[in-house]
Amino acid sequence: MPASITLSRLSWSTPDGRALLSDLELTFGPERAGLVGRNGIGKTTLLKLISGEMRPHSGAVAVNGALGILRQTVQVDPGETIADLFGIAEALALLRRAESGEATVEELADADWTLEARVASALGRVGLDVGPETLLATMSGGQSTRARLAALIFAEPDFLLLDEPTNNLDREGRAAVIDLLANWRGGAIIVSHDRELLEAMDAIVELTSLGATRYGGGWSQYRGRKALALAAARRDLADAEKRVAEMDRRTQETAERKARKDRAGQKKRAKGDMPRILAGLRKDRSEDTSGENARLAERRRAQALEAAASAREHIEVLQPLSVVLPPTQLPASKSVLMIDAVSVGYEPDRPIIKDLSLAITGPERVAVVGPNGSGKTTFLALVTGQLRPWTGTVRVMTDFAMFDQQVSLLDPSASIRDNFRRLNPKTDENACRAALARFMFRADAALQVVSSLSGGQLLRAGLACVLGGPTPPSLLILDEPTNHLDIDSIEAVEAGLRAYDGALLIVSHDETFLRSIAVSRKLDLREGEGRVVGS
Repeated sequence: MPASITLSRLSWSTPDGRALLSDLELTFGPERAGLVGRNGIGKTTLLKLISGEMRPHSGAVAVNGALGILRQTVQVDPGETIADLFGIAEALALLRRAESGEATVEELADADWTLEARVASALGRVGLDVGPETLLATMSGGQSTRARLAALIFAEPDFLLLDEPTNNLDREGRAAVIDLLANWRGGAIIVSHDRELLEAMDAIVELTSLGATRYGGGWSQYRGRKALALAAARRDLADAEKRVAEMDRRTQETAERKARKDRAGQKKRAKGDMPRILAGLRKDRSEDTSGENARLAERRRAQALEAAASAREHIEVLQPLSVVLPPTQLPASKSVLMIDAVSVGYEPDRPIIKDLSLAITGPERVAVVGPNGSGKTTFLALVTGQLRPWTGTVRVMTDFAMFDQQVSLLDPSASIRDNFRRLNPKTDENACRAALARFMFRADAALQVVSSLSGGQLLRAGLACVLGGPTPPSLLILDEPTNHLDIDSIEAVEAGLRAYDGALLIVSHDETFLRSIAVSRKLDLREGEGRVVGS
């Protein structure tokens, strides 16, 4: 029987009783399926239900085949090696004994002489050139993610379950993962907000509060088909609401006609123009007809209301994240940042950045790119004054705001509202609440303590406090701003940044994001040497 995963009337609720997944009916075969949806909609939960880590409250999961699972965060044991990750530590130790002449005849018969070549091949497929004895603790987060993915490939499962496999990877890492999955011939269910990765999928499955919908093809085809489906659903809803309005209008007209006839009959009876028996018969007949007409009209109105409700069920009403920025009025000729022949590092004689120069003038948009460990975070520390250069000068000649990955500009012990007022002291309460509401922190949601927020909420709160004030800075410095955001939020942020008239300095590995916000130049820090690419 071919490998498959089947979900039958699958339901799961949060501990407080909120239904997260309801009656899902899905089947996955040997295909690459991207699983998308808003943060908190249940994507990671669905992977855990499929893997058996969690049990559904109702329904069933049927898995035919072996699973390989890549989770978002994994604690690494200090002594764990690549060999441990691959599950080959004992087999590798046997090879080492054989190589040194210490293995018995029986052990030599069990030795796998192709093991190291196969491990190297799996690591090479994700762009890693490391040996099996390498400690995972010595690897960067991105390298560790790639190593764990290589271990899954090495195990040759029937299905891969991957939760954000390209998160925090540099450009080379992303390209390696995308290339690997593009050539994967087994089944794969991939939770991701990476639109470039999703473009290579065979199908997109979208989770919403209405359930799960499958779209054939990659990201672009999904967006196009969803737009058509939404347009059709909105037309159906408009037609249904029009019928309800028409029923109401007819009911009102019927009632008005009846009232006029009743008044006319009352006048005739009052004049005595009509025999009493005939007047009574006509009155009874009129009441019977009016009653039937009323019941018929009510039935038709109920049918129209039901049709409207059915059409409305196919449209998920979401209040999108809205980023509307006041103008900075930054002049095109204004010098914003001047970096001249800068070198810096953390250990003597080992510069991370060497002899770097860069100038930003007016509302330029500069992306800082390069592999993990090339000095991007060090560069931002130089610009913001957190790190002093060994040689050369750094001058920032306008107001700026820094948005780092930890969103450290927020006080974790204070509420979102209090953080906003602290960072925007000239904003009154109404303006504060209106700005936070645009970033989906409405009413009591604005009073949440920052330390209680999820990663996506934390990022959104930081964006609200940096971008939502009455006078945004002339220079906005962003360090991986799209990490942890869902795609709808990323696209809303892109729209806001496209409208921003100040200067942008952005560290990001997300090429789709950089293209969308129209970055004009890139500073490539590969191997510590700053190289400006672009106009």
